[in-house]
Amino acid sequence: MAASEAIGLGYGGVSTVRRASGLSRKAIAKGIREIQGGASPGARYIRRPGGGRKTITTSDPALLEALESLIEGGTRGDPESPLRWICKSTRTLAGQLTRQHHPISYVKVAQLLHEQDYSLQSNRKTEEGEDHPDRDAQFRHINTAVKKNLAAGMPVISVDTKKKELVSNYDNAGQQWLPAKQPRPVSGHDFPSPEVPRAYPYGIYDLGRNAGFVNVGTDHDTGAFAVASIRGWWRIEGRHLYPGANQILITADGGGSNGARLRLWKLELQKLADEAGLLLSLCHFPPGTSKWNKIEHRLFSFISSNWRGEPLRDYETIVNLIARTTTAKGLSVTCRLDRRKYPTGRNVSEQEMQRVNLERNTFHGDWNYVIMPH
Repeated sequence: MAASEAIGLGYGGVSTVRRASGLSRKAIAKGIREIQGGASPGARYIRRPGGGRKTITTSDPALLEALESLIEGGTRGDPESPLRWICKSTRTLAGQLTRQHHPISYVKVAQLLHEQDYSLQSNRKTEEGEDHPDRDAQFRHINTAVKKNLAAGMPVISVDTKKKELVSNYDNAGQQWLPAKQPRPVSGHDFPSPEVPRAYPYGIYDLGRNAGFVNVGTDHDTGAFAVASIRGWWRIEGRHLYPGANQILITADGGGSNGARLRLWKLELQKLADEAGLLLSLCHFPPGTSKWNKIEHRLFSFISSNWRGEPLRDYETIVNLIARTTTAKGLSVTCRLDRRKYPTGRNVSEQEMQRVNLERNTFHGDWNYVIMPH
C-alpha cells in the first residue's frame, strides 16, 4: 500500500510516504519493484517457501550438542527416563553457551529444554535419607543397562508395590465431577480395624511399550507376591510380546518386597528363571531414591489421578479403575485380582540360598546381579 501511494505521488513520493508511515525507503522501494513486476497492490502476499528467519538450531547446528554437554552431568532423577530435570538455571546455561560462541537468550534455552523433554521440577519429596556416595554412578549403570537391552529388543520392566489401599467406603483424596450438591457419602471416620480388607497393587511397567500390568493382591506384600506378579505379567503378556527374549532387565527399589537384601525375593526369582528359561538381570535403585523409580511417575501417578475422589468400596472397583487408566501418550494398563495367600515370616535357609544361581556385578554386586536358570 505504501509503494502504491508513493507511485501515485510521483517525484518525491517515496520520501513523503516514508515520513508519514515510518517505513524505510528500502521497504517502500521493494514494494514498488513488486508492483512493477505485476503484483496487485491489494493482493495478500504469502511468504515464499524457505522464507523468513531460520531457526536457531538451523543457523547454529552445534547448539543442541553444546547444550546437552552442559546439562548431561547435571541431570537428576531417573536417568533412563525421557523426562529429566536439571540443576542449572536457564540464565546460567545461556551465559555458558554464549561464552562458547553459541549466543542465545535464557528464554530460548527454556524453549529448547522443553523441546528436548526436560521439565521444570520442584525439589519436594526427592530425599528419603542420606545420599549414597555411589548414587550417581548407579544411575549411570542403570541408564547404560536399560539402553543396551532396549536396543537389543529385550524386555525392560520397572517394578514396585503401590501404596496399600483400604477396601471400604472410605474417603478417597481428590475431586471428581458430580451433579451439584450431590457428593457421594462415605464413612465419617477412617480408622480401620484389622478386619477391614486391604489391596496391595503390585505394578510392572514395560519401558519399551509404555504399558503397565498391575496385580492386585488381597493377602500380604511379600517377596513371593512380588515375583508372582512378575510371573503373571510374563505369562499373560511378556512371552507373547517378546517371543525371542532370553533375558529380562528388572529395575526395582532397594527395599520392600523386592528389596536387594531380601532372600525370599531372590529365591522366588530363581524359580521364575528356571520355569521360563530366562536370565533375570536386576538393577536396584540406591537408598533414598525410590521416588525416582520409573513406575512411580509413569504408572502409579496416573492410577492415583484416575481414581481420585472415588471410594474404593470393593476389589472389583479397584481393578476396573486401574484397568481404565490411560494417558495422552498412549499408556495402557492390564489389571487382575490375585486372591492367593502369601504368608509372612517365611525364612530362607543358607542351603536354599546356595541353590540360587546368582552372579554379582563387579560394580555394586549388592545392587546389580544376574539370576540364571539352572
